[in-house]
Amino acid sequence: MYRFLLTPRWWGIHVFVLLAIPVCIFMGSWQLGRFEDRVQSHDAAEKAPDPATRKAEPLADLLPVDQRTSGRPAEARGRYAEQFLVPDREVDGKSGSYVLTMLRTDGGKALPVVRGWIPRGAEAPAAPAGEVDVTGVLQASENAGSDGVHAQGGLPQGQVGMISAAALVNLVPYQVYDAWVTLPGADGGMTPVPASAPQNSGLDLKAFQNLGYTGEWFVFAGFVVFMWFRLVRREAEALEDAELGLTPETLASETLAPETETESEAGTADAPAAPLAK
Repeated sequence: MYRFLLTPRWWGIHVFVLLAIPVCIFMGSWQLGRFEDRVQSHDAAEKAPDPATRKAEPLADLLPVDQRTSGRPAEARGRYAEQFLVPDREVDGKSGSYVLTMLRTDGGKALPVVRGWIPRGAEAPAAPAGEVDVTGVLQASENAGSDGVHAQGGLPQGQVGMISAAALVNLVPYQVYDAWVTLPGADGGMTPVPASAPQNSGLDLKAFQNLGYTGEWFVFAGFVVFMWFRLVRREAEALEDAELGLTPETLASETLAPETETESEAGTADAPAAPLAK
């Protein structure tokens, strides 16, 4: 009865199922691994001392920024240059702007420095003149998915929506470090901007999305197996019906025949009797 499983059409279905199940299991396991990595990094961050309390190190020794160096104090020396506002940023539940000033270092590159936060409508204080030593908390460049980022563009001159080398390199005539620092002690009466946690290191919404995707991929694998058994069963039932002569056409004719016969009898009963000959 199940010889149909060896036909070319069914061999194609078998191959698809045998490929789909391992792919679903692999993707589910990969998403589960991502979630477990986030849990481990979160636990490590909970147990580790606050990176901001560690001794400041030269900026070059902490680049590129990763989960290990993000949040570490970095020191750099240079002169402040162009200044920008980063609008629609919240501190302590209030909306305002970051004051972002470019620090031209001795190496030629510029380090974006967030000197502080000002409320909406306030005027940003000028940066200190001359050569300065800056010690701030190192942060990774923002991206379109970072909180508060204004990635659509269209901002007035002197404003930037994202703190990243990719966004700033088009606004200044020199190279920019792929990182930035926030000063723990803001000058000019500004409010210090707190450092954010390293990306992909906490149990945030993205972490639980990985866990949800894990379940989805394993459900897909189970669905593939279910559909394979369902197709096999339906094909076997169709062959059983064919062996018994219960084809769809036969069933349809058997269903319609009594109805037609009943209608014929009813028509005969309703027909007027022929008049008697005189």
